[in-house]
This record gives sequence, C-alpha cells and structure tokens, in this order.
Amino acid sequence: MDIRAADAFLLPFLFGMISINNLSVQFTGTNLFENVTFNIGDHDRIGLVGMNGAGKSTLLKILCGWQEPESGTIVMAAGQTVGYLPQEMVPDAVGSVIEETLTAFSQLDEMERQLERLTAEIAERTDYESDDYSRLLQRHSDVTEHIAMLGGGHRREAAEKVLLGLGFRHDDFDRPVAVFSGGWQMRVELAKLLLRSPDFLLLDEPTNHLDIVSIQWLEGYLSSYPGAVVLVSHDRTFLDNITRRTIEITAGRIYDYKCPYSEYVVQMQERRASQMAQLTNQQRQVAQIEAFIERFRYKATKSKQVQSRIKMLERMDRVTIDEVSTESIHFQFPPAPHSGKIVVEAQHLGKAYGENQVFDGVDLLITSGRKIAFVGRNGEGKSTMAKIIVGDINDYTGQFRLGAGVVVGYYAQNQAAMLNLDKTVFETIDDIAQGDIRPKIRNILGSFLFSDDDIDKKVKVLSGGEKARLALAKLLLTPSNLLVLDEPTNHLDMNSKDILKNALLQYTGTLIVVSHDRDFLSGLTDELYEFRDGAVHEYKCDIMEFLENANSSVAAAPSLQQSSFSGKAKEMSASKQAYEQSKERERERRKLQNVVKQKEQEIEALEADIAAKDAILATGEAQSPDFYKEYQSLKDQLDKKMQEWEDAVISAEQ
Repeated sequence: MDIRAADAFLLPFLFGMISINNLSVQFTGTNLFENVTFNIGDHDRIGLVGMNGAGKSTLLKILCGWQEPESGTIVMAAGQTVGYLPQEMVPDAVGSVIEETLTAFSQLDEMERQLERLTAEIAERTDYESDDYSRLLQRHSDVTEHIAMLGGGHRREAAEKVLLGLGFRHDDFDRPVAVFSGGWQMRVELAKLLLRSPDFLLLDEPTNHLDIVSIQWLEGYLSSYPGAVVLVSHDRTFLDNITRRTIEITAGRIYDYKCPYSEYVVQMQERRASQMAQLTNQQRQVAQIEAFIERFRYKATKSKQVQSRIKMLERMDRVTIDEVSTESIHFQFPPAPHSGKIVVEAQHLGKAYGENQVFDGVDLLITSGRKIAFVGRNGEGKSTMAKIIVGDINDYTGQFRLGAGVVVGYYAQNQAAMLNLDKTVFETIDDIAQGDIRPKIRNILGSFLFSDDDIDKKVKVLSGGEKARLALAKLLLTPSNLLVLDEPTNHLDMNSKDILKNALLQYTGTLIVVSHDRDFLSGLTDELYEFRDGAVHEYKCDIMEFLENANSSVAAAPSLQQSSFSGKAKEMSASKQAYEQSKERERERRKLQNVVKQKEQEIEALEADIAAKDAILATGEAQSPDFYKEYQSLKDQLDKKMQEWEDAVISAEQ
C-alpha cells in the first residue's frame, strides 16, 4: 500500500507536490478522464467528489501507482512517499494486532540494523585519520539522526496510541488479527498506514468500518497530519471537518474548489445555474449573429461585417453543460399498522459471548412513534441489541418482549451479504411479494434504479450500492410499525442517503437506527441510547447536541482538536474570502452581460429606424439633404454599436 516505502525513512521530509498533467483514462470505450491537470500540495486537505462511477477510486489508484493512465504524467519530488488505503481489501496478517501494527516500522528496523553494523565497524577500525573513516562516522551520525527524528525509541507507544484511537482495547493487542472481523482488520491496515506517515495520504472511504468515536479521533489525527490528505468519502460531516479543498470529477473533467464540501455544494449549484444562463445567452447571441449573416450575406456593403461575424462564430467557445445525473431512488415506506403503546420492553437484559459480557442489567421501554439512534463504539452491543429486538438472538438473560401488534422490519448490517447471490434481482423481490404487490414489482425495482435490463441480473454481479438498494426495496414489501436499521447507509451515495432519510422522517411507525453517520442521524432521531462499558445510557437529544456535550465516553483526541481549532478558523476564513471573490467575479460577469443586452437593444432600435428610412427611399421620391444626412448618421451609429456589442460579447466570454 505504501508506494516507494523503502525511501520513506531514508530521507527527511521534503517540500514538494504531486503534479498531474493531461491525465486521460478510458473505461469501456468512454473517457473517464480527459486531459485532467491539477496539483496536490504537500499540506493539502482534498475531498474527491462526484457521481458513482465518475472515477474517484480510479484516480486514487493512479496516484499511488496501482493503475496506469492511457496518457499523461504524474510527477512528484524525489523521495516523496504515497500511502493508499483502498475501499476494500483482503488483509493477510498472521500475527497479533500489535505485532502486525509494528510492521509499519519495518524500514526503521532496517535502519537500526544498519546502525548496529556501522557501530561494529567503527569499533573494529583503527584508521582514525583516513577519509574513509570520516565518511563512516558521518554515515553513523546521519542514520542516528534519522532514527531519532522518526521516534525510533517510541514505536510501541505510538502504535498503541493509534490502535486505541481506532477503537481497540489494551486486551486486544495480543489477540491474533485473524480472529477479528474484516472491518477490524481494516482498522489495523489504517493504523499501519498512519504510523508510516507517508507524505501523501490517499484514503478511499476510510470511515466505512469505523464508529462515531473512532471517526472523531481520526478527524483530530488528520487535522494535524504533517503531509497531504486526499479523501473519498460519503460522510458529509467527515469531509467538512477535514478538507479545505474539494475536487469534483464530472464528465471526464475536474472542477477545483478552494473550500470544504458543504460550501462546494453551494458553489457547484451556482456554477451549474451560471452555465445554464451562459448557454441560454450564447444561444441567443448565436441566433442573432446567424440572422445578421443570413440577412446581409449578399449585400456588398455589408460583406466586411458579415465576414467579421462569421469569424466570430468560428472563434466562439461554445458553452457546455456539465453532466448531471437526474436518476435517484424515490420511495416512501408504506403506512405503519397500528400497534400498542409499548413497542419494546426489557428488564435486566444481558448478553454475553462466552466470557465476553457485552452488556448486562439493561432496562428499556420504547413507546410507539419514537425515533431512536443506537450509538457507541463498535463491539459495545448495538447490533446485538438490534438482533435481540428482531428475534435473531434468543440466548440472553433477563426479560424481553415486543408489544402487542408489533410488526418488525429489519435491515441488518450485512443485509446485502444475506441476499441469495444465485437469484436474479426480480426473483429476490418476487419471492416475498404477495397479493396486489406482485404486479408492481417492476415499478418498485424501477424506483430503486433497476432498469428492465438490470432485473434479470444475478445478485452476485451487483455492486455494493446496488445490493444495498435491493435490500432496501425488500423492506417496502411488508408493512411494519417497527423499523430496525443497522448501518443502512453503507454503500449508499449522498443523494441516496438524503432520500432514505427523508423517507424515514415521513415514516409513521417506530424507528431504531444504528449508524455512525452523524449527518444522516442529525435531525432524524431525537433520542439516543449510548452503549458504553456494558450499560446503555439514554439521552433525550439530537446526535450533534450529544456529541457536543459528551465527555470521556465520546471525547475524541481533545488535544488534537483544540490545537487545530484556530487553524481551522483561519482556513474557514480563507475559504470564505475565496467564496466572496468568486461572487465578485460573478457580479462583474453579470454587469458585462447587461452591457451586451443593452447594446443589442440599441442595435435593434437603430436597425428599425434605418429600415423605416429604407422604406421611404424605396418609393423613389426625392428627399431633403437633412434626410440623407440623418440616414448616414444612423448607419454610422449602427456600425459603432455593432463594434461595441462585439467588444462586450468578447469581454463577457472572457
């Protein structure tokens, strides 16, 4: 994962950047990128955004050397290192958690072995006055200095600090990595990457396997990271808290915004509205120019002006509109059947896996219509409680019951993996559809973006996002009055998450959602159950209020956050200044467009006056000298206004 890692600990940190020049990549016959050019500075914080399939992950793979472009160059300073965390991978660790994490320092281990060899050689040498001996001493000094600079004596301390921040406990350190789930193994890979501290850190959906507490810790860590960070993420809050620059990939091109994600959304919408206005204005200009050419094409007195306008059309850069996806899932949950006032009730509830007591002595009373979030570190029992509620786990202690008339709808954390891979999309829905729903299967699948061609595909060939959408579609087929959703936003893009959130806000039943996505939870739930230290704590508040007021249970790297606060304030100020400059340029452009419009109106008035006099001259009657003088004056004014109009059009385009 760490590109050119052999050089990482042999050279000091060098000032530099990655320069991407005229990058082009094709995929299935179409241009994924076309002559893309931009730079990544050595302290940049960049969020890569764009529609699914736009090429975000591909760009990261090219930047780290995993994939070659069709054309273009990527240049970086000698000795610069790149570290990459892919969205999915198959870790092959064989040792314990701490042993595997300490392999991040393998280059440092080699340097220490080199120092031992140099020390032994110095002890054996007696040619103290020779140049070779002086060079040996210098090499020994350089290696010693580099080891000290890289914290050679504090490797385990650094490794433990990062592991704890990512959610591991002290008693996890000596457990084999292989006994952990894939998500926890990905945390080990992330820990190794952070400890290697490459100059350019490329992270593809790093929060997918983290809980809220670990995400907050990672935000603090990355805020003070010494190198550059480039992120792909569907976590809006994570992007806003880390990035200061947003690069949008769309239709093979990039747009570079010097601001975090939320500001980018505003500016992007303004840009596209401006593009549409420019296109409309240009189409009107082209129509006017073409009408002028057609009208005076065969008049010798106008040949110069006609040729001028023909050249203007040839030189004109045609405005294009960026590709905007109008496709989105659209659905609403069916009305919730009536249930009793009490939906979930538990007394002294406990659950253990072997010797691991996940929680104990938990009392719950959930009434109808409440919208509740389960939060806390991974492994504290959120998903376990969800499985008890839906009936997937029955070997618990204490008492638990569902209320009268409760019908449960359940989206498991691994819901997509629970689909039958050998069935088609249509068969997956057809198997559970009943009654009047059966004729509507195609419409239901269509609302989740499955086309007529897609519904005959096997589930095993679907992407992660498509499987997630199919699993959500299954929830619609059986009306429920208690929805239990365990990480429902995994694999969903931001637009799909927003639509799901809106549907849940309109849901009339009781909602329990397990999620680490703060933006998704914000405004959706008004109560939280925090799972911590074997107990469940109830809070009557929104997720953002909870996090602001949380103490040790969810405080994430406070020293890092506090130290970076003033820097973030300055960065936001710089972003605001750039935004104001952008608005000022837009005001100037509008002024120039108004000048163009004014000149067009003046030209139309002059042409009308000239046309009236042409009609008089066509009668053949003699006119006074003042008439001819005024007629010539109008033509001179028209020529002048046409030149002013051309100048204004060119200025507006520039």
